[in-house]
Amino acid sequence: MALFATCLTDTFFPSTARAVVRLLERLGCSVEFPLDQTCCGQMHFNTGYREQSKPLARKYTDVFGGYDFVVAPSGSCAGMVREIHPTLGESPPRTFELAEFLVDVLGVTDVGAWFPHRVTYHPTCHSLRMLGVGDKPLALLRAVKALDLVELPDSTQCCGFGGTFAIKNAETSTAMLADKMRCVLDTGAEVLSAGDNSCLMHIGGGLSRLRTGVRPVHLAEILASTEEDPWRATP
Repeated sequence: MALFATCLTDTFFPSTARAVVRLLERLGCSVEFPLDQTCCGQMHFNTGYREQSKPLARKYTDVFGGYDFVVAPSGSCAGMVREIHPTLGESPPRTFELAEFLVDVLGVTDVGAWFPHRVTYHPTCHSLRMLGVGDKPLALLRAVKALDLVELPDSTQCCGFGGTFAIKNAETSTAMLADKMRCVLDTGAEVLSAGDNSCLMHIGGGLSRLRTGVRPVHLAEILASTEEDPWRATP
């Protein structure tokens, strides 16, 4: 199988990509990271540049076409590949968001993780609405030893990121972010988790500016954490 790290994770959050590899290898998978991978084209497509996104979709098929499975730590990018690439003339390889791969393909919910923190989970829009991941991430979190999972109020509301939406509609995005942060803070959680670093970057940025102390942590990093190899907050 192959890891599709995605642009954002590869550039800004490489610890998430490393966590995916550690987790999947611990579960017996043989994971490769094709160095020729690049953007899935979602930003181009969503901004109206359909033709410019086609070469990127073709590149994805060329790079990952020889693998049995492709796993991405992003419901957003996995959704782009599965739902949009076929409309661009591609037949993409079998691509899964991390949580659905663990539950639906590997058939596991208890991955042997240990994470002694109070956690709340934000289900990102693309994973929830485009991929239909449902409560699979919550099932995985409930099986993590020492983790205190608290429900996020109004969890299905968008955080306001939406890629270029946050740039083009900054005031609306900021208002949506404020609502989401209020819900996060109401839980009393130490950690906010999600399956997309894009949303975590958006919400985490707001929480950081308010100096709340709540840390954004990708689902993969929680699931990769064990008593022998615990997650550690980076400064």
